[in-house]
Amino acid sequence: MWNKLILLFALILGFESFAQNQDIEMLRTINLERNQNFDTFFKVVTDSDASVSLLAPAGIYMVGLITKDSITRKKGLMIGGSLIISTVIMTSMKYSIKRDRPFLTYPEIQKLADAGSPSFPSGHTSMAFSTATSLSIAFPKWYVIAPSIMWASAVGYSRMHLGVHYPSDVIVGAVIGAGSAWLSSYLTKKIRLARK
Repeated sequence: MWNKLILLFALILGFESFAQNQDIEMLRTINLERNQNFDTFFKVVTDSDASVSLLAPAGIYMVGLITKDSITRKKGLMIGGSLIISTVIMTSMKYSIKRDRPFLTYPEIQKLADAGSPSFPSGHTSMAFSTATSLSIAFPKWYVIAPSIMWASAVGYSRMHLGVHYPSDVIVGAVIGAGSAWLSSYLTKKIRLARK
């Protein structure tokens, strides 16, 4: 029994070390070998997360109010709910795990954007994927899905390009955001059915 536990513990430590090495090597490639002509573009993309993520549900809800369309209002609430769920999960993880930003641990990483909170997971990516996924659920048309996912992916990539997040921060942020959208959609349907 103890032999199996020791072996499991050794494997976990070995995998963690391997994963961290892959994480920083990928970030070094993205950040240090980046095309600097895109730095300004990715700063704009990274800064778009909050405005798009807040304006999308608010705008959709307002359209529903103006047109007296309860379905559109509910879609706006579902998208906003996704953002709230995502923010709570992401913030809880950030301050319980407290992973240092990559530019603090690895001084060669070039920091090109503001970054104050802990690194893991990426809040920008979480918000972007929450918004993109919930928009895709609410409006399942290719002309909504494709640009939404492309924008969210660009936000995630920008965080690595700008040197403020590891790839694992971005991947987990995307999973949290997308999962929050599905959870919000599920809860919205459950609440709607319970009121009938």
